[in-house]
Amino acid sequence: MSWGYGFRPYVPVAQRRAKAAKETAKMAKSGRTVSPINLSGRKIASTFWGKAWCDNLEAYSDYANRLPRGRTYVRNGSVVDLQIDNGKITALVSGSELYRIEIRIQSLPDTHWSRVQRECTGKIDSLIEMLQGRLSSGVMQTVTRKDGGLFPRPAEIRMTCSCPDSAGLCKHLAATLYGVGARLDEAPELLFRLRGVDPAELISKASATDAIQQTTAAGSGPGLSDSDLADVFGIELETSMAALPKPQSPSPKRRPATANVAKPKVIPKGRRPKTKPPAKRIAAKPD
Repeated sequence: MSWGYGFRPYVPVAQRRAKAAKETAKMAKSGRTVSPINLSGRKIASTFWGKAWCDNLEAYSDYANRLPRGRTYVRNGSVVDLQIDNGKITALVSGSELYRIEIRIQSLPDTHWSRVQRECTGKIDSLIEMLQGRLSSGVMQTVTRKDGGLFPRPAEIRMTCSCPDSAGLCKHLAATLYGVGARLDEAPELLFRLRGVDPAELISKASATDAIQQTTAAGSGPGLSDSDLADVFGIELETSMAALPKPQSPSPKRRPATANVAKPKVIPKGRRPKTKPPAKRIAAKPD
């Protein structure tokens, strides 16, 4: 059977989803962890890190023609699995078949990372601010700039898809790249892992510890524990109570020692012994 121009016949979205669900269910039974991209609305990303990733993609004319189809695919749930690791993104995207995606991204060059460190040193107050994207305008410009920022350029990206589309960026790859933006909404630390850099080099342990202590002292509302932050950013935080000054407990009052002190004898009233009056002195007569 010929499909003409090398393209396969259109398959409705519902049918694609059902087929993909069967495939991922098999993978889950075999022990593979499947992590789909599920959007609650049309917005792909809503946090600083997720939006910055998507804005970076859309800033390059190399991707302009294929990105709209990718947005449609990620919005309708076609990215049924997305994994991000050191310098590598793998995904499964539902189309006429379940296509396998692999995207390789170069590590951030040492010279660029050193410059980012210099420009950000002392300007990020806490891990919580960094995680939530509450950064100064100067830091935002540093991490998002096209040349030397944290986000990759097209020349640093190598992509393959198992679909028959010969385009450099097919709609399945575009959907995967948008899916990364959605995933950074949930886990912005994955950007640092993807670029092969350590976020602890931007934020000192002291700043991280202060942030955790402030969160603990507040004691209200949802927050990140010290172990959560350590797991997120891959650093060890010295936040145990042993590191904090312990309050001095008041020493118990000491009673005066009574072992060698004789207690006064108490005599009941009315039973006191009679005392003899002192003897009168008789003056001696002169001889």
